[in-house]
Amino acid sequence: MSNSATTPEHKPRPFIDMLVSIIIPSVILMKFSGESALGASGALITALAFPISWGLFELIKYRKFNFIALLGLVSVLLTGGIGLLQLDNKWLAIKEAAIPGIIGIAVLISTQTRYPLIKTLLYNPKVLNVDKINQKLDELGKTSAFESRLMKATYFLAGTFFFSSVMNYILAKWLVTSPSGSEEFNEQLGQMTLLSYPMIAIPSMIMMIIIFYYLWRTINGITGFSLEDIINVPEKS
Repeated sequence: MSNSATTPEHKPRPFIDMLVSIIIPSVILMKFSGESALGASGALITALAFPISWGLFELIKYRKFNFIALLGLVSVLLTGGIGLLQLDNKWLAIKEAAIPGIIGIAVLISTQTRYPLIKTLLYNPKVLNVDKINQKLDELGKTSAFESRLMKATYFLAGTFFFSSVMNYILAKWLVTSPSGSEEFNEQLGQMTLLSYPMIAIPSMIMMIIIFYYLWRTINGITGFSLEDIINVPEKS
């Protein structure tokens, strides 16, 4: 029996991800941190339980290691530690900047390995028909030229994460000014979580789309393939 028969295929569920990881925790932090409700510590623990539980559920169910998802889980745990241990909230800003910053550095370091992260995130068989593209590049003798363009796209990708790092730091310093462990800290943390999506995630997503467009234009310019020729459409069972 194949492993695919026992392990369910992971399908993106962006609405559920956003609901569990952003909206519900933010509402809990902003509305239930008062002493008459869950209290500052209780609300923080409850809010953090949602993304942690969801991340562990996906990891156990799909049995797939994801470096970026792991960093996200570490980020949530660090946020909880800062709040529960009542550390100086400057550490929150540092942590918010560090996570995407680490990913950006990992993207650059990965270019020196056999598994550059851009091939995991964008140029991978689940998104594009990589075998077909590589075969055409070999036929044309353009593999080296394409790898050079792919390296440039890698730098753009790292820049996207560094942009998120700077914006995370600015947003955390601007919004979260109350002592950690307080009701006000939780409310500000909830506001930061909600605002981080339109102010950071959406611009980063747009930048990722631009990078993918650059990658496709490169493939199209070298091989002549249209997007329909190379996009990988899953076969229906």
